[in-house]
Amino acid sequence: MSPISGADAVLAGLDGVTADLEDLYRDLHAHPELSMHEQRTAGRAAAGLERAGYEVAAGVGGTGVVGVLRNGEGPVVMLRADMDALPVLEATGLPYASTATAAGPEGDEVPVMHACGHDMHVTWLAGAATLLARARAAWKGTVLAVFQPAEETAEGAQAMIDDGLFERFPQPRVILGQHVMPLPAGQVAYRPGTTQAAADSLEVRLFGRGAHASMPESSVDPVVMAAATVLRLQAIVSREVAATQAAVLTVGALQAGSKDNVIPDEALLKLNVRTFDEDVRRRVLDAIARVVNAEAAASGAPKPPQITTTEHYPLTTNDPQQTARVAAALRGRFGDDRVHELAAPFSASEDFGSFGTEWGVPSVFWYVGGIDPDLYRRAEQAGRVAQDIPTNHNPAFAPVIEPTLRTGVQAMTTAALNALAGA
Repeated sequence: MSPISGADAVLAGLDGVTADLEDLYRDLHAHPELSMHEQRTAGRAAAGLERAGYEVAAGVGGTGVVGVLRNGEGPVVMLRADMDALPVLEATGLPYASTATAAGPEGDEVPVMHACGHDMHVTWLAGAATLLARARAAWKGTVLAVFQPAEETAEGAQAMIDDGLFERFPQPRVILGQHVMPLPAGQVAYRPGTTQAAADSLEVRLFGRGAHASMPESSVDPVVMAAATVLRLQAIVSREVAATQAAVLTVGALQAGSKDNVIPDEALLKLNVRTFDEDVRRRVLDAIARVVNAEAAASGAPKPPQITTTEHYPLTTNDPQQTARVAAALRGRFGDDRVHELAAPFSASEDFGSFGTEWGVPSVFWYVGGIDPDLYRRAEQAGRVAQDIPTNHNPAFAPVIEPTLRTGVQAMTTAALNALAGA
């Protein structure tokens, strides 16, 4: 059976499961869970795999779930979805909008929302896994379905690896994943090579000397030190990164003091860096350390600042040969008008690439649109896509269920069957 006819046979069952998948999506959206706390989501994923006949291992890397479906001799293919939500207050107005709250990293109560679409990712993989299990006569090999925790904190993939993912489960010939993005629903995009940025999150603690606000001469003011540091950091990208290269440096938080008439002892900066090249990444990180230490010295700080890396996402890099295979399969399924190669990588980041890099196997990550096509078209015609189309992590971000759901299930199933068919 050819890959195309095999996909037709497997996807023939999609109509019969679409209603259940839509219910699953709404349920997951209404019940989001923060990173490393995805117990309910993981339970739903595991139960679905068990019903479909997979061997299921739960609790991998904390809350991760792995399903194995062996179907004779043939390639092993890994399919991955992430499960965690974000500390965001939902503003979509949907009837299934989240009202959930949970204890945040600092112990305070925070709202929780699937503002990045991981609920759709779980639904896609649940649908593909079910269809593959129900039509085993159409393919041979082994499917490894991986539901990963904590993508948003850059710890989930590594946690599963550290918990023996590579030793406990068969090594795949390729690892496949996909992400819903603010593109027109029904559209699919991909890119060979670098497809998403590396990301580094840093905390910079600046030390001063506190005093009464009326006696600044007795202080070393960390607020002024922090303000000068923020301004100087902004020159790194504009003056130390070539115009032909790319980097983003954002100071997402500046925290200092609690009273208007008290000069505090410390200030805290939280930084985020995005790069597409390892040499540029190292140059930017070195420049940050140089600027931070120099500004502290210029201010007469009583001790050097502390710079701590809190998160790191590697580059997401698609294997060119396997990406070409996936793109051809997707074009065969959807047509050239719905499948597009991206001109540039996304500046967002992912820990998906850790699986392929550390396992030493090729991986492919692509994108499925989730925005109402008419809404997107109107925004595009008005030149207001950036203003009118909510992005991932926005309180108003929520993909339209259809055709987003069916497109994602079809895309993942098609790519999986193409890989199972071999070279």
